[in-house]
Parts: sequence; C-alpha cells; structure tokens
Amino acid sequence: MNHRRTELLAAGAATVTVVLWASAFVSIRSAGAAYSPGALALGRLLSGALALGVICLIRREGLPPRSAWRGIAFSGVLWFGFYMVVLNWGEQQVDAGTAALVVNIGPILIALLGARLLGDAMPPRLLAGMAVSFAGAVTVGLSMSDDGGSSVLGVVLCLLAAIAYAGGVVAQKPVLGSATPLQATTFGCFVGAVVCLPFAGQLVSEAADAPASATLNMVYLGVFPTALAFTTWAYALARTTASRMGATTYAVPALVVLMSWLALGEVPGLFTLAGGVLCLAGVAVSRSRSRARTAAAPVTAPEPRPERASDSA
Repeated sequence: MNHRRTELLAAGAATVTVVLWASAFVSIRSAGAAYSPGALALGRLLSGALALGVICLIRREGLPPRSAWRGIAFSGVLWFGFYMVVLNWGEQQVDAGTAALVVNIGPILIALLGARLLGDAMPPRLLAGMAVSFAGAVTVGLSMSDDGGSSVLGVVLCLLAAIAYAGGVVAQKPVLGSATPLQATTFGCFVGAVVCLPFAGQLVSEAADAPASATLNMVYLGVFPTALAFTTWAYALARTTASRMGATTYAVPALVVLMSWLALGEVPGLFTLAGGVLCLAGVAVSRSRSRARTAAAPVTAPEPRPERASDSA
C-alpha cells in the first residue's frame, strides 16, 4: 500500500512538473521580447532562488550533506544555468517547431546516459514509448516549423540545451539519495544564478525599459516553472529512474500545443494535433509496466530514504 501511495505521489509530482514546464514556453515568448537570453535566465533564477530560499527558511531546511554538493554543482551549472541561457538564445534564432524538435533529443540522451552512468534499466516498453513520443515530437516540430525560420547557430544552441538538460538530470539523480528534493532544487538554483551573474548589468538596464507584463512573466517563470516545478521534478526523480522521468517530459510538446491554443489563440493543425496525441501515447506506454513484471517485482525503484517532516515537496 505504501508503495502504491509513493507511485501516485510521484506521478502527481511529475504531472505538476510537465504542466508548469509547458506553461513556461508561453511565458518565455512574452518575456523574451523584452529581455535578452542571459538577462531573462538570471531574472528567472533570482526569482526562483528567492522563493526557494524563503521556503527553506520557513521549513528550516539545513545545508545538503557534503556528498551531495558535487552533483548539485554540476546540475546547477549545466541545467539551471547553461541550459536556460542557451535555450532562450536558441529560441530567438529558430522557430518554435525547430526548437521543440531539437530539444526533445534530451530524453533520449537521458536514457543513454542513465543506462551508462547510473545503471538504469532499459525495458522494451520504455524504449517503445520513447520512440512513439519522439515521433510525435518530430511531427509537432515539423508542423510548427516556418520555412527559412531556422539558423545553424539556433539549431546548435538548441542541441547544446538538450545536452545540458540531459547532463543536469543525470548529475542530479545520485544527489537525491542523500539530499532532499527541496535542498537539491534550492542550491542548484543558487548555483545557476551565480553562473548567470555576468548578465546582471543587462538585467538591470532591460528591466528599466521592459513592460510590466514581460517582467511579471519573468517572475512567473522563476516561481512556478523553476522553484515549484523543479522541486516536484526532484521529488518524482528520487522515486524512479532518470530514463523514465526523461520520457515523461515528452508530454510537454502536447501541452504546449494545447496551451498555445487556449492562451494565444493559435489553432493547431491536424498534423500538430496528431503529433501531440503521439507524444501523450508514448508517455503512457513508457510509464506502463507489464503485468508479469509488476507481479514478480512490485518495487522497481530503490526505496527513498525516510524523509523528515521538512522533506516533503
């Protein structure tokens, strides 16, 4: 019963993450019109670090154990810092479809790195689900691409973002064996903010001229898709494999299509809708288990360490 409850909580946390990460694409399009890539990343990270710092003080979270700092530093530099800057920059160089297509190489890289460095299993259902989802992401990307809207620089930047995302996830996974999800997220965000401090001058000058809507979107990105969504991600990641969590993020393109339709009035075409359905179907397959495997091994992931009252996300 406890295992079932843990699975449900992890699935709920993963759902919160993908919904908020999908909403980030809409906010980035608004804030990115007024803020340069580095300034937007720094403003987002400072907002997230402030929110997380307040929560840590309220919950009396201490410092992460010494053994966790190396992974926190790697994930902070790669995922919170480098990834956010190059993704913002890349999305200014290519159309949204191309960006979504290239960045969605990330979950495949997570699976490969997780199998190589973390010993993650690669069950057939996971591989099949990722293949279906990637086909959906390709369909969405091609249907949203604009002729002549891409540049070599933009594609390279989006590829670097995918690599940084994969490396950050794989670096964070071992951290969660000793640090709490809130500690891993908070101090990873702090590290990312420090990495982006060279853009402080740009942030100050651009904030003076930016419309209030752009600044509010930047703060939203920091509080919800960063502070909250990265914490729920870490909570779920602590209770499953990096490969399975990476596959879950293939739901993001489908949600972006839906949110753009509802929030921006961008009516998706038939191929875009079909790609979104494929993404969701692949996620469902990748997170399912065969009946025989479930009966033989009801616990498929290492049991997380007992949490203190202040550890829950």
